[in-house]
Amino acid sequence: MTNPIQFELTEEKPGSCQQVLVPVWQDEERDLPWIPKNTKAGFTGTPKETIQVFLPDEGIKVFFLGLGDQGEQVSLHSVFTDFVKKNRQQLSEDLLVDLRHMESSIVYQCTLGISLGEYTVGIHKTKTQTNILQKVRILVAGNTAEVQSKMQEAEHTASTVKEVCTLVDAPANVKTPQYLAHWSQHSAQRYGYQVEILDHVRLEEEGLFALLSVGRGSENHPLLIKAIYRGDADSKSYQLGLVGKGVTFDTGGISIKKSTNMHYMKSDMAGAAAVMGAVELLARLQVPINVVAIIPVAENSVDANSVRPGDVISSYSGKTIEVIDTDAEGRLILADALSYIQSNFQPGTLIDLATLTGSCVAALGYEVAGLFSQDQVLADTISAAGVATGELVWRLPLRKSYGDWMNSDIADIRNLSIKPVAGAITAAKFLEYFVEEGQSWAHLDIAGTAFGDTAFAQSKSATGYGVRLLLDVARTLITGKNK
Repeated sequence: MTNPIQFELTEEKPGSCQQVLVPVWQDEERDLPWIPKNTKAGFTGTPKETIQVFLPDEGIKVFFLGLGDQGEQVSLHSVFTDFVKKNRQQLSEDLLVDLRHMESSIVYQCTLGISLGEYTVGIHKTKTQTNILQKVRILVAGNTAEVQSKMQEAEHTASTVKEVCTLVDAPANVKTPQYLAHWSQHSAQRYGYQVEILDHVRLEEEGLFALLSVGRGSENHPLLIKAIYRGDADSKSYQLGLVGKGVTFDTGGISIKKSTNMHYMKSDMAGAAAVMGAVELLARLQVPINVVAIIPVAENSVDANSVRPGDVISSYSGKTIEVIDTDAEGRLILADALSYIQSNFQPGTLIDLATLTGSCVAALGYEVAGLFSQDQVLADTISAAGVATGELVWRLPLRKSYGDWMNSDIADIRNLSIKPVAGAITAAKFLEYFVEEGQSWAHLDIAGTAFGDTAFAQSKSATGYGVRLLLDVARTLITGKNK
């Protein structure tokens, strides 16, 4: 990864800068800084629209960047990210961003977006692409403590999201279950929270048999990451419990996937990465909440030891599962993780994230994640967090009748529905079977939102979806309102 860009706030217009970025709302009529009236003829300010103007008397190049409609600010940071990506080689070491004509809240979006713009997927190339841009000075009308705090939060957030993207984009021969464990341990040591790793021997001793079954066909043994962040010293309970699907590569097992696009299955641990990133960010920002995260990690490979279609396996809860399709493996490891976190930690609110089904992608595409919950208050909280962060969700039903499709003749439940429809819903109903009555729980199917077309690569790459969403949810659980 490249060296991080250094950000600072300033109230004085420097005379030594050579490049200036001026964000502009769509169809903004007022005169803008740096530019004489009518110089920006033909520029309307549509999202990501950019023009360059050279001021020979000052020796300054000015970039005008369109932000779009002022009422649509949810994903504003992506406009700044796109600008840095497209102008990577044109930007000098020092860039001045003039925000004097805008509200101070834009500082967060600007810092987040520009910082994310330095992310690159090509870390394994022998000749890596580097940023020329090293320093960003943000010119504001008033440098208050609140503005300074928001800029610093944006830097922490961008740093964590980039780490999450790096994890998701890493190839499976690098990103083994043990690699994720080491990442978590290093993060915990650096930012002051606790991590414990349960290896395959401990998994056997404690009875996480569904997780073990998924990893049976791989030379890289499955494991479970237990991360604990205690930011609320006045409480012994855990206000929030998180579970993330961590399949570091998914061949489909014996029910093997088609070869087309199978290389993208390195991203099947994006739920785990989002949860790991959320815990790190909560610790970095010292959010006053207690959080426990349980992250089951396995590699779903093909081998003589692999679990077979038709096998019946046990689980941490003691419930038995008929394996109809070994490519429906994510729900198996989540079942053990959900049971484990409830039995050992009793979190007040429980949320799991998983790249679980292609059916959710078919239903909602790549911009919105599927939300499943019987808890109206929690569903509303997550939906509001999605709107606030731009990491959108859409609630789908969990009617009892869908669960009947998972009934098995020879076990307590089967891991695949008997009907070839509503796949995302029946997968959620399978998970719900392992959620205790009265537990506030939500499932997020992020198969379409966690990995797709981005500004970072020509092919599909990680988006970092979920980290900022979970941060907002955590803050809402504390305050009762979005921050």
